[in-house]
Amino acid sequence: MANSERLKDRARTLLRDFKGASYAFGVDVLSETGKFASELGKSSLVIANRNPWIIPVLDKVMDSLRKHGVTVVGEGVVRGSAPNSPREDVYRMAAGILQFEPDCIVAVGGGSTIDAVKAANVLASLGKWDLEIDSFFGTGLVTEAMTKYGAGLIPMVAVETAAGSAAHLTKYSNVTDLVAGQKKLIVDDAIIPDRAVFDYLITKSISVPTTLDGAFDGLGHCLEVFYGIPEDKYDLASEIAEVAIELIVANVEQVAKDPSDEGARIALGLATDLGGYAIMVGGTSGAHLTSFSLVDIASHGRAVTIMNPYYTVFFAPAIQRQLRVIGDIYKRYGFIDGDLSSISGRELGIAVAEGMINLNKKVGYPTTLAELPGFCEEHIERALSAAKNPQLEMKLKNMPVPLDSSTVENYMRPILQSAATGDLDLIVN
Repeated sequence: MANSERLKDRARTLLRDFKGASYAFGVDVLSETGKFASELGKSSLVIANRNPWIIPVLDKVMDSLRKHGVTVVGEGVVRGSAPNSPREDVYRMAAGILQFEPDCIVAVGGGSTIDAVKAANVLASLGKWDLEIDSFFGTGLVTEAMTKYGAGLIPMVAVETAAGSAAHLTKYSNVTDLVAGQKKLIVDDAIIPDRAVFDYLITKSISVPTTLDGAFDGLGHCLEVFYGIPEDKYDLASEIAEVAIELIVANVEQVAKDPSDEGARIALGLATDLGGYAIMVGGTSGAHLTSFSLVDIASHGRAVTIMNPYYTVFFAPAIQRQLRVIGDIYKRYGFIDGDLSSISGRELGIAVAEGMINLNKKVGYPTTLAELPGFCEEHIERALSAAKNPQLEMKLKNMPVPLDSSTVENYMRPILQSAATGDLDLIVN
């Protein structure tokens, strides 16, 4: 217990260093929403889904806005996003923003709603020059357009309700083309919410499967960034990864057993927020890239956590120092049995990958792509095709073993085949 509290204190310090006074996190912090909104304007448009469990959160947000003299436009609340931020929801939200012309936007929801609002804000603010969201997929294209047209985005307050993506803290917006079954990404500092609020105990209302999806997404953020981090950022990425991954490995099984455990909920909230810090320090890579092509058969977090052990084996010769750190955590909590100090190279990668797989099994998670209902060979081909798309090339470049479109076939196909079957021997280093 003492170690758990020390980890939480380290996490809080890191988050304060990261976001300063622009982020209210912890317990009973929803009342900060109105204060933040009042710093950004006199009127706000609230965007959120009206699921039964979120109504009490919305009530507190509305009370806080009224208390701080912020007018809510749009006759209440504009509907939020479906899972995975479908592009149709992005265009609908953009229309609402344009109709009501608020001084600021208050997005209340999980990563899907917050990501969709970020993208909708881009369309509403820059759409008079470019009506297609596709024009902004990639890195830095929003800032480029803002500079070109002398325009800015509408200030935004993100009220997070799910521990996972850390969309409320980051420069990323994932948007999905449901027809093609493919997710694409806007990466730009301009879309970082101006203020953020997250009461970790809200998450007690979230189902266990969704909780696990979020926790493993946060773990993937830290893991993938740590794997590919350059030397000049290693110390910071290492501390973020150590604290966050241990908080998740130590608490995810407890939340699965007892969803009402407040200590474990706080731990996962802190850890996944650190995942957001991680992806602002570095970038995710292989597992996240592949997950974008599995949106029709798996949640994002589930796809990421299935893929990361297999990419770990592929990256192993290039990430020995990182594997020692991560391996020690999994061994400490009983998911690795052997002596890691006596092995190295690919063998060390396999040991750590098997530790990750053991944790997945412990909480009832799938460990291969073949276990996902609806998985077929088409998903492998889709993932390979997406890896060659210039709009997603930042994921290939972020890999500790960088690939390009000419090497994807030789190296990524065996990784995907390994993930489909569970046979680690198929991976080519």
